[in-house]
Amino acid sequence: MKRSLLCFVTIAVLSPGLLLGQGVSKTGTVAAPFLEIPVGASAVGMGSAFVSLANDATSLYWNPAGSAWLAQSEVLAMHTTWIADTRFDYAAFVLPLEDIGTLGVNFTSLSMDDMKVTTVEKPEGTGEYFSAGDLAVGLSYAHRLTDRFTIGFNAKFIQQTIWHESASAFALDVGTIFRTDLIGGLVIGASLSNFGTPMKMSGRDARQFGIIDATKPGTNSQIPEDVETDSWDLPLLFQIGVSTTPLKTDDYRVTISADALHPNDDYESINMGGEFAFEEMVFLRGGFMSLVKGGQKPFGRDQAGGLSLGFGVSSGSFLSSTTTLKFDYAYRDMGRLSSINVFSLSVRF
Repeated sequence: MKRSLLCFVTIAVLSPGLLLGQGVSKTGTVAAPFLEIPVGASAVGMGSAFVSLANDATSLYWNPAGSAWLAQSEVLAMHTTWIADTRFDYAAFVLPLEDIGTLGVNFTSLSMDDMKVTTVEKPEGTGEYFSAGDLAVGLSYAHRLTDRFTIGFNAKFIQQTIWHESASAFALDVGTIFRTDLIGGLVIGASLSNFGTPMKMSGRDARQFGIIDATKPGTNSQIPEDVETDSWDLPLLFQIGVSTTPLKTDDYRVTISADALHPNDDYESINMGGEFAFEEMVFLRGGFMSLVKGGQKPFGRDQAGGLSLGFGVSSGSFLSSTTTLKFDYAYRDMGRLSSINVFSLSVRF
């Protein structure tokens, strides 16, 4: 156990400046921040330290290389009521094709209820309603290069809309996983997420009418003009993580993991978590997201990260010899943003 814990100390070394603090976090300087919302109750319950584990269909989000280890097809759906009365949903399907590799498709959505259109003259509403929402659709491929090393890719289309305005982009996720014989089967994973084109809002809402020059004859207030918006980069994120299983018997298993994160719109941070499994049918999980975060005090209330807890139940071989149904739940403390509950349901066949 002591040797296992030493592996997690090295995570801090892999992220220079992590413990020293940084001047500016650059929070709020990217487009499509919904891409940073963690998916899957299993991963969230372990403090989002899942890059090296990535052992279910949510691997298409965490590390597409993880899907290469799946021996069966899997369908997974997740739902959570996100902050500010929004809804976050994720769905994925993974199809192993033996020597060819593993294919997968995934869908991510952040949505909200319609809101009233208000103006200065009509603060109670004009009678119109507008909506806003984000979505991403991805196609992935993963392959085992050796019996220890896998690589995976996830190409995705991203779109954000608000009323008559929209922005779109294309991005690529790349990941690798390496399994070793060291210290309880130490696994090392790394991923680069959301490497893609910038996003820029456009649409008919940017079209206005005004006076160009009131001193010129013939001018009027109905001269059309377009408001040009700036373009914004996607939330690029590099993660490296390790996981190990220091205790394992025929009846139970204990797995611990840690990830180091280097985003382009926030401080560097560390996530840590653990899972206890009984006969691979009952799972108890716990972790902490942003346990150490540059520029902030650990456990500070201003952080969006925090304690997470969860559990899971698997049908095992009760349904059939080849079909497994699994339900997972996670609770995550969001600091000043209160807390959220995450639900996942998956079927392997």
